[in-house]
Amino acid sequence: MKIDIFAHVIPPRFKEVLYGNSKGSFALKTHLGNYPTLYDLDHRFRVMDKHPDVIQVVTLSGVSVDELGDPKEAVGLAQKANDEMAELVRMYPDRFAAGAATISMKNIDAALKELDRAFDELNLKGLQLRIPINGKPVDSPEFLPIYEKMSQFNLPIWWHPEGRKEVPNYDGERESKYWIWHLWGLPFETTVSMTRLVFSGILEKFPGLKIITHHCGAMVPFFAERIRNHYNFLEMRNKMDFHRGLREHPVEYFRRFYNDTAILGNPPALMCAYQFFGADRLLFGTDVPFDPTLGDHGTERTVDAINQMDIPESDKRKIFVENARKLLRIAV
Repeated sequence: MKIDIFAHVIPPRFKEVLYGNSKGSFALKTHLGNYPTLYDLDHRFRVMDKHPDVIQVVTLSGVSVDELGDPKEAVGLAQKANDEMAELVRMYPDRFAAGAATISMKNIDAALKELDRAFDELNLKGLQLRIPINGKPVDSPEFLPIYEKMSQFNLPIWWHPEGRKEVPNYDGERESKYWIWHLWGLPFETTVSMTRLVFSGILEKFPGLKIITHHCGAMVPFFAERIRNHYNFLEMRNKMDFHRGLREHPVEYFRRFYNDTAILGNPPALMCAYQFFGADRLLFGTDVPFDPTLGDHGTERTVDAINQMDIPESDKRKIFVENARKLLRIAV
């Protein structure tokens, strides 16, 4: 058994809702046209049959409900998405281990009520947030009730980073070239959001808050010593107090994040993340279906890469299945 913690899906009926919506991001429009694995269950199951020992945790792909309508409409869209996500898990328990909820972050009161419904009635096992959150940083004070609620439920938040093609990398240009906004923009956003959550004191305020980062902790594990040295240097030379309100060195808060393995293989990179975060904070995740074969190649490469890691078999089992079971409180 292997539990894929970060598998993307657009529930089939919800796809029709999206098709009828004139709004939506570039990513969403691309997904609907080019990735049948997202919404065609027969196609998806044929791909999954190539890896019969893998069961997926499904998250809504390519869209924040807030980009599809006004606050009232977005609340209704979140309810529809959650209803069908829960239905997929109930109908296909041999395929889907659990599902993540979605909410409108434009109406926090409604979002809190929807989380109660999603977890208590629908049995969804966490929340996915797209970052930045409606263009705002993750440490915006208005989002604190969401973090408090998730801490109370003791369920994780999946972060999915977003980039914007229309935001250029240099003055005088009209857009980000060469898909830099996507290739580097997504892990950069994750890294920035991790840093904002650490230094805002949110992880100190809510020690039970559990965040799953996409793409294996992004830049953080590779630059761990830069993080440590950077803030030590600033404090020693420039008398800047970055520890204010934090009981530990900032780098220790970065270790609190959970992280998927969705980097399309690459054992040395996985070892870097393993050495920084530890075996208990890594979870097998593939980012399906976003690879050249729409879902198979990435799974195979990720499984092979974890198996090639020079770590105990007990730690590989944690990464493949045990950490997900513990984090989501599931018994598959």
